[in-house]
Amino acid sequence: MTGRILLALAGIGLLAFLVQPQAFAPLFQPFTRNGAPAIYTQTPLLALTLSHLALVALAVLASTIVALALAVLVTRPAGREFLPLARTITSVGQTFPPVAVLALAVPLMGFGTGPTLLALFLYGLLPVFENALAGLTGLPAPVREAARGMGLTARQRLWQIELPLALPVILTGMRLTAVISLGTATIGSTVAARTLGEVIIAGLLSGNTAFVLQGGLIVGILAVMIHEGFQRAERIAARRAGAA
Repeated sequence: MTGRILLALAGIGLLAFLVQPQAFAPLFQPFTRNGAPAIYTQTPLLALTLSHLALVALAVLASTIVALALAVLVTRPAGREFLPLARTITSVGQTFPPVAVLALAVPLMGFGTGPTLLALFLYGLLPVFENALAGLTGLPAPVREAARGMGLTARQRLWQIELPLALPVILTGMRLTAVISLGTATIGSTVAARTLGEVIIAGLLSGNTAFVLQGGLIVGILAVMIHEGFQRAERIAARRAGAA
């Protein structure tokens, strides 16, 4: 209960800061030097936060769709032989660091959102794929047999039985991908993507610790809120799966 109250207070404080950042200038002033501004104003913090979240959401959605499709494919009788290939594909993002993906993608895609989205998409495939694979292959045999005994087709078993029961595990993979992507997206500002990394980089270049703290605190609070939101969704999905 205490954790929820603290999280709610952190969310309210974050919203207040994003809407009226200048009101918090006295809190960050001690972290500035030589009369530097205490609040980053080159781009509105609210706009940067919304852009950052939109980029992460799009990357997580794309990663989930592709990874889940591959997991479903390799758990069907006709697609089991493609499991090693699917694991290789989803592991690419973990093999190449996001910075390396950005460096390779910029010459082809140019500066901006594209390279960052590609890096986050590749980096997020593996957690969703492995969790979806575990969820779909870990269903109890009696459940599968009962579904067949009810006369359900393969497609009906997938949509009505397998995916709903595997949903809590799939959501766990999505949670890992979302939290990792939220932090990793900050490097997108190095290739001109509109993310909260812009604030952190500006602080590092100017030696203004206040800017670094602002960017880091916003990302950190958002990461905790997203983590808790997914965990709550996982618990709800688990209860429904148990009731089913």
